[in-house]
Amino acid sequence: MASDEALLEAMPRIAAPVLRFYSWTEPAASFGYFQKYAEIERMTGLRPLVRRPTAGGLVPHDADWTYSIAFPTVHQWYSLTAIQSYERVHRWIQSAFAQLNVTVELAPKRHPAGAGQCFVGYEKFDLLRRGQKIAGAAQRRTRDGLLIQGSVQSPPSSLQRSDWENAMQATAIAADGVEWNNFTPDELLNNRIAFLVSQKYSQSAYNRKR
Repeated sequence: MASDEALLEAMPRIAAPVLRFYSWTEPAASFGYFQKYAEIERMTGLRPLVRRPTAGGLVPHDADWTYSIAFPTVHQWYSLTAIQSYERVHRWIQSAFAQLNVTVELAPKRHPAGAGQCFVGYEKFDLLRRGQKIAGAAQRRTRDGLLIQGSVQSPPSSLQRSDWENAMQATAIAADGVEWNNFTPDELLNNRIAFLVSQKYSQSAYNRKR
């Protein structure tokens, strides 16, 4: 969470989108910036609970595939509406799965089934597999840029995560002519991440602030 927030803050300086794949070292759950901790605490037995810098509901993390994308304000994605960027990121993931011979579809409409829980029921343009939500995302737009955080839950056992990550990059190249470069955080970014870890995301007072 600290890395994603720091990337968003650094967008004016980096001036290019950054796609980040990451995983979890232990079962946990993240929840939206505006959610109430007491309600989240009752929804799940997963611990630790961490407040995301983006909105949205409760997301369980264990064997899921998580990613984030940060865009500077000069990028075309920044000018999209929230629903447009939501649809676009899931069409991207859909294309990556198609390249791996896995069929998924975008939800045509909302099907709520669990208030505050991202993977109970689904929203329009969530990604479905066999009628069940497999991918969702949350966003935050600031004067620095746009941050999208997403999760692919219960990925097909036939796939390796590395294959999916490669397919995500390949489909972006095919569709938009993207040129990927390895990104290494510099000292300034690493220092900001360390500060956010120690002074914000690891602090109970922050996670329980609402």
